[in-house]
Formats: sequence, structure tokens, C-alpha cells
Amino acid sequence: MRSAPLVSLSVKAGLVIFAVVAGALAIVYLAVVPQLESRFVDAKIEELGNAAPTIGQQVQDLDFVEMQDAVRTQGESLGARVIVLETLTNDQLRNVADSRNTRFGDFSIDRFALQAAGTQRPASGRSEFDGMHFAEFAYPANDRLVVLLASPLDDVLENVRIIRRSLLVAAAVSLIISWLAGYLLALRLTGRIRRLESAAERLAEGDFETPVVDRGRDEVGQLADAFNAMRVRLAVLDRARGEFIANASHELRTPLFALGGFVELLGDDEMDPAVRREFLVEMRDQIDRLTRLATDLLDLSRLDAGQLEVEILPFDLAATGRVVADEFRAVADAAGHELRVEADEPVEALGDEVRVQQIARSLLENAIRHTPAGTAVTVRCVRRGNAAVLEVRDDGPGIPSEDQKHLFQRFYRAAGGKASGSGLGLAIAWELASRLGGSIEVSSRPGATVFTVNLPAAGRGRSPKDLVADVAS
Repeated sequence: MRSAPLVSLSVKAGLVIFAVVAGALAIVYLAVVPQLESRFVDAKIEELGNAAPTIGQQVQDLDFVEMQDAVRTQGESLGARVIVLETLTNDQLRNVADSRNTRFGDFSIDRFALQAAGTQRPASGRSEFDGMHFAEFAYPANDRLVVLLASPLDDVLENVRIIRRSLLVAAAVSLIISWLAGYLLALRLTGRIRRLESAAERLAEGDFETPVVDRGRDEVGQLADAFNAMRVRLAVLDRARGEFIANASHELRTPLFALGGFVELLGDDEMDPAVRREFLVEMRDQIDRLTRLATDLLDLSRLDAGQLEVEILPFDLAATGRVVADEFRAVADAAGHELRVEADEPVEALGDEVRVQQIARSLLENAIRHTPAGTAVTVRCVRRGNAAVLEVRDDGPGIPSEDQKHLFQRFYRAAGGKASGSGLGLAIAWELASRLGGSIEVSSRPGATVFTVNLPAAGRGRSPKDLVADVAS
């Protein structure tokens, strides 16, 4: 299937502007030229009408010779032809006096003169004789005589024709300039769009280092800024993906190599039973490590796909804190940490107890793993206003301020930190807290690092349906 030929945006824009300007000029032409001609003719008729009564009074009592001289003088002063006609019958007139010596044009049958003679009222308009156009005004001097003033319109119409030609020439020039201006403007715009297209192609090919730059302060400039922001985010995600692959490869390779070595050693029939038991314990630890990594990856994929289901029900956050602390007590003792629990009073929270336990495990494991032996770790559950709060506090060396803002990013590991873990625990905990309508905050200084989980507190005397609606809103 052949695609339709591509029409350049610059050509389209030029044609659109051309059409708009052409339409506007056509409207101006149709509105101005006919009215201009009509006004010129009306002005000429008005001029004749102002002079007609004076001439009519003047010729009433004159004889033929005096009348001829009078109309000649008036015709010269007005620049018009002045004719005095006598009424013979209702539809017949005859020339009595004419400002011109020639008999050019037969005005004895002029319709305006006949109308004025028949109605005894002035009549005026535009007429044509022998190919020439006239503005006429017929004035009844008395019941017998009609004064007809006829002024040629050739000069007026010639002026209108000049104006019409000038408008047409100006319109043609304007159309050419408008099309050229629209084409050049659109050409500049399409050039900027093509640069954005090239930037999009670079992004599609995986080039996230070349910035997208457009110095315009219009919508295209805003689009370029959005492209550049997207490039930055994609660069971060690409680096995170690379780091994740490296970390996941390392995390998977280490226990797999260890398990492979243990399996090979266990094949020795003469191995001491105590050593065999020690190897089995190490193999179990490595399998647990792989299981945790697989679970973290599965949770992360479900969170991204929106398929991780959570329940919103009331539960005792203090009891949850105590349960998780009991799970880690042996681990804390083995690592030389004093584990304390401050959760004596019930703290009714709203959320998924299983997922809150997962959050607490991540925070507690993080505190034990990344603080030196002898560090005290405290789990505290309290209610603050409308929030149920779980705190995991340690008195270790603290977290550098430049690392604190990255703690909940996926795959992030603080510089100089221990290499254990996948770097996913805190990111998953933050995502879970958000899904439960809560949040996780961190504050750290030497001797006091506190991770705070804020969850909606369960309201007293309210149904779980109302509580779920509050979280949803």
C-alpha cells in the first residue's frame, strides 16, 4: 500500500494564510468599491439637486434668448449640462434651452424629466445615453417647465476604476507577501519541529545524553522542554536499569556460585558430618537470599503493573510492631544490636496488616544491617491526630544528607554502604505505604536516624466502608 504524498507544513501554512488574506481582501473589495461608486454618484446628484431650485426660479420668466444664456452660464459654473424642457403632453417633452449648442443626446424622453413633469416633484438618478453615464436631477420649475441637470460620470467612474485597479494590485502584492511570510514562518517552525523529530529518534535509539534544546518561548519551546525532561527521566531509568541488571546479576550469581560449590563439595562421601551440616545451613541461607530477591522482584513488577492487591481494614499497629520485632530479635542479638519495642498501648490503624508487616521488616532489616554492632534499634508505635505512626529508630552514625533524598529510589545504594541486599526493599516499602494511603519519612543525623511510617488511623464508631472511602478520597 502506497502512502499519500507528504505535503510540507510550510506549504500548508502558506496556503492557509494566503486563503485568509484573499478572503479578507475580497470582503474589503466587495464592501468598499460598490459603496465608493455609489457615494460618488450620490454626491454628484446632491450637488445638482442643490443648484436645481435656483435655476428653476431663474428661468421661469425668461424668453428663449435669455433662458439660453442663463442655462449656458449655469452649466459652465456647475460643469454640467442644463436643459429646460417644456411639457407638451403627459409623455412628451421638448427642449426649450440647452447649455450646450450641440444636440448631443435626446433628453426629451428622459425618464427623470418625464417623472418630474408628471408628478411635479423632483426626480433624480443615474442614466446612460449613447454609451455615456450621467448623474441627473430633474426639477419642475412650474407646471409647464422642467429643469434637467445632467453631469457626466466619466471622471467619477474613471476614479473608481483607478481605485479598483489599485486595490487589485495591492491585493495581489499583499497575497504574495502573505504567502511568502507564512511560508517562511512555517518553514522556521517546521525546522524546529524537525529538530524535535530528530531528538525523538535519538531517544528511540537510546541516546539519552544529547540534550534537547529549543530557545523559543512558545508552545514548541515548551514541547522541547518536555522532551528534554523526558530525556532526563529516561536517562535516569536507563541508568537504573543498568544498575539493576548489574546488581541482580551479582545478587543471583553469588548465591548460585555458592550453592554450586556446596553441591560439589557435598558429593564427597568422606566429608565430616559436622562440616556437611554447616554446608547445609549455608545452602539454606543462600536459598533464602534468592527467595527474598525473587519476592522483591515479583512485588516490584506487580506494583508497576498495578496488580498488587491490598486490603483496607482496621488492625492494631502496635501488635504488628511487636510481631515484626520478635521476628528480628534473634537476628539483632546475633549482630550485636539491642532491639527495643515501645508499643504497649493499642494503636488502631487502617490498612493491610500483611503489607504493613512487610514495610516494618524492610525498615528494621535496613536498620540492623547498616548500623555497627552495639547500636540500639527501637520500634515505636503511637497515634498522632488522625495518623497511626510506626517509627524505626537507631542511634547509628546517620545517613549523609546527599543520600537521604535517594533512599526510596529503586536499586539505590549509598556510597560506601554494605553491598548486601538488592536495593529494592525501601523502594517497595515506600510504594506500599502510598498504596495504603500513607507515607514514609526519614530524618537522620549522627546518633539518631528515624524512619516514620504514617498510616490513616481507624476512626472510633465508624464502619470499615467509611474508613475505606476516606482513604480512597
